[in-house]
Amino acid sequence: MELPYAFQCCAFISCEKREGEGGGLSWEREEVADSSSRDPPFHFSQVDQDWDDFLMEFEDEPKPQHSVHCSPTPGPFRPCIRLLGSWMIRGGVWLMAGISLVANGLVVFSVFFSPASMVTPPKLLIGLLALVNGLMGIWSGWLAAVDAWTFGSFWRYGVKWESGFLCRLSGFLCVFASQTGLFLLTVAALERCLSSAGHSSSPLFMRLSICLCFLLGFIITLPPLMAGHSSSSFCLPLPSSSSSSFLAFSVSLVLFDSLCFLVMTLAYTRLYCRTTKASPNSDDEAVLTRHVAWLLFSDCVLYLPVAFLSFSSLLRLPAAGPEAAKGVLLLVAPLPACVNPLLYLLFNPLARGELSSLAAHTCVGAVRSKLQRRGATGGQQLDSTYDEDAEKQSCDSTQALVVVEDVKEEEEQQSVLVAHHR
Repeated sequence: MELPYAFQCCAFISCEKREGEGGGLSWEREEVADSSSRDPPFHFSQVDQDWDDFLMEFEDEPKPQHSVHCSPTPGPFRPCIRLLGSWMIRGGVWLMAGISLVANGLVVFSVFFSPASMVTPPKLLIGLLALVNGLMGIWSGWLAAVDAWTFGSFWRYGVKWESGFLCRLSGFLCVFASQTGLFLLTVAALERCLSSAGHSSSPLFMRLSICLCFLLGFIITLPPLMAGHSSSSFCLPLPSSSSSSFLAFSVSLVLFDSLCFLVMTLAYTRLYCRTTKASPNSDDEAVLTRHVAWLLFSDCVLYLPVAFLSFSSLLRLPAAGPEAAKGVLLLVAPLPACVNPLLYLLFNPLARGELSSLAAHTCVGAVRSKLQRRGATGGQQLDSTYDEDAEKQSCDSTQALVVVEDVKEEEEQQSVLVAHHR
C-alpha cells in the first residue's frame, strides 16, 4: 500500500505487531484513544479528520490474517510514537540544551559585559562563537519541547510538524549555528596565525570577515528554510533523502566543512612551527591562541563521526544503522555547542577573572542602588523633621512677640494712670 506520508503507515505497523507478537504492542489502541481525547497542539483539517475516521473503521473491520506492506515505512527519523525515541537520547538532548544555553550565556556576558574584559579581535570571535552556539542549544531545546508535547502520539502531529514553518525555522537555526560557528572558528584560527607572524588584523578587516561568515551561514541555510517539506522529523537536510537537491546540498556541505577544517589545521600547523622559534607577544595572546587550538581540536574530533556517517550515507555503505545515526545526529552533532563554552569557562584564566569582575560589579551596583533608595527615603525623613522644627520655632517666636506686646501695653497704661494722678 502506497501512502503520501510515512506517519499514515503507523496503523498498519501496529496491526503487524499485534499479529506477530501476540498482543505485545508498543503502540496500543488504548494509547491512541487517550491521545485522541487530549487537545492537539496543532489544528487539523477535514482531510486529517477523514483519515482518522478511516483508521478507526479499518481497525474495527475484521481483517484476514495476512501482512500489510505499507510505504513509506516509518523509522527512527520519522517515528510513530515518540520523536526522540529512547530515554537516553531524550535525557541527553535536554542536558545539552540546558548546558549550551547557560554556558554560552556566561561566555557572552563575560566577553561583552565584564568591566575587566577588553574586546580584542580573538575575544570578539570567541564571544560571537558563543552567541551562535547558543542557537544550537535553542534547536535542541525546541526538539525536546516538541517531543514532550507530542509524547506517545507523534504520528498524529508528524505531518503538520514537518510541513510547518516552525520545523523549517528550527532546521534553519541548527544549520545556521553549525555553519556560522565553523566559519567563525576558521577566521579565529587564521587571525591567530597572522598575529603570531606579527601582522595585526585591522578592525575593518575583522568586521568584513565576521560579516562574511554570517552571510555565508545564511546563504547555506536558505535551502532548508525554503523547502516546503522537511526530509525528517528533526527538520534537517539529511544526506539519505531521496531528493536529488537535498543530496547535492548535503554533499557540498560536507565537503565545504572538511575544507574549513583542513584550512584550520594547516594554519595551526604553521603557527606551531613558528612559535617554536619565537615567543608570544604577551601572556593573554598565548592564552587565547591556546584556547583556539583547543576549540579546533575538540570540534575536529567531534566532527569525525558526523563526517563518517554522512559519507557512508552518501555512498550507501552499511556503516551504521538508523538508530546509531539518530544518536549521532542528536547527541554528537550539537556537542561542540556545549564543549566550546565549557573550555573557555573552565580552562581559561581570563574567563574566571572576567566573571568574578562582572559578579563584583553586579553586586556593587545592587548595593549602591539599595543605598541610594535608602538615602532618598532618609532625605525625605530629614526634610520633614526640619520642617517640623521650623514650624515649632516660628510658633515660639510668635508667642514671644505676643507676650512682649502685652507687656508694652501694660506699661503704657500704668504710665497714663500715673500722669493722671499728678
